[in-house]
Amino acid sequence: MTLPSADALAAAGLELEIAGPLATLTLHRPEVRNAQTPTMWRTMAAIGAGLSDDVRVVVVRGAGGTFSAGLDRAMLDPTTTGVETVTDLLTLTDAEMSATIDAYQQGFTWLRDPRRISIAAVQGHAVGAGFQLALSCDLRVLADDALLCMKEAALGLVPDLTGTKPLVEAVGYSRALEICVTARTVAADEAQAIGLALTVVPAERLEQTVSDLVGALTAPLPGAVREIKALLLGAAETDLETHRRLEREAQGRRFREIAGG
Repeated sequence: MTLPSADALAAAGLELEIAGPLATLTLHRPEVRNAQTPTMWRTMAAIGAGLSDDVRVVVVRGAGGTFSAGLDRAMLDPTTTGVETVTDLLTLTDAEMSATIDAYQQGFTWLRDPRRISIAAVQGHAVGAGFQLALSCDLRVLADDALLCMKEAALGLVPDLTGTKPLVEAVGYSRALEICVTARTVAADEAQAIGLALTVVPAERLEQTVSDLVGALTAPLPGAVREIKALLLGAAETDLETHRRLEREAQGRRFREIAGG
């Protein structure tokens, strides 16, 4: 597949810059604090499908000092016309609704692809869908003004953009349940303390910190990084004997590729 056109990206409120092994995806709707829409999610899925294997790291960020305020509330207004909205789900059968939400989720799941490492550079608010987008990334680097909140329960909804699994993996069941059900805000210092953030830095150092991390992540051979990510992604679901086998097989592929290269 090809990447979305510049016009399609702009219409979705996104910017995409590719420089060598690095792709930077910016949510660019600063006038609404980078609030998200179904069009944005579908376009993000198309980006994930269209990126070449040459891209080894993806950085996700928000324009204007805010990562993302979550779902654009206009998407919950039945009077909104001319664009796809979340309220359109109510006109669908259960199967159609599930398929549509699956398409939305694919805007998030590609960030876990073993072919590349994803980094969320979070400044300001990451609420609801914004928090889930940050959770979809392998690594989260937070500015000290970052504020995370899983807002869905306060609206009578559940987080459905694939954020619950990585949240549990990061902080454990009990803390994840408390964060989701209370819809409280988690500040940057707590996020680091409970394992949500790789590191927290002053806002003015966020860009340089992420740049340094990108450099470190692109230094090893890409094949080794991909194999390591795949092993770690599956570690919690496999028993020791299975995981030992997967390590052996991965190492065999690495030896043969290095010897053949």
